[in-house]
Amino acid sequence: QVHVRESGGGLVQAGGSLRLSCVASGRTYHMGWFRQASGKEREFLAGISASGGQTSYADSVKGRFTISRDNAKNSVSLQMDSAQPDDTAVYSCAASTITWKSSQHLYDYWGLGIQVTVSS
Repeated sequence: QVHVRESGGGLVQAGGSLRLSCVASGRTYHMGWFRQASGKEREFLAGISASGGQTSYADSVKGRFTISRDNAKNSVSLQMDSAQPDDTAVYSCAASTITWKSSQHLYDYWGLGIQVTVSS
């Protein structure tokens, strides 16, 4: 069974930065970060291929969020800069054998999610 676990969430002030991390057990997967704000649908944020050579970003976070990975540690990170109150949400990491892009139904394994709160 594949386990996906996020860490690094918490409270950050508007304009500040936060770094989220995710570890997936087993093989090296394509990985994606998603978030779901209260009352809204879950949305794709960023994805990275298993090799780390290709990335994909949602327009809403392009230029502010950066996804990266360290395959030696089997971990993927999401660097959040210039945080805004609208970034407040539960952030989830997911692993896929097929894609690193926005198609949520193609992700096989999901973490439980962590809360990120941006105060104004």
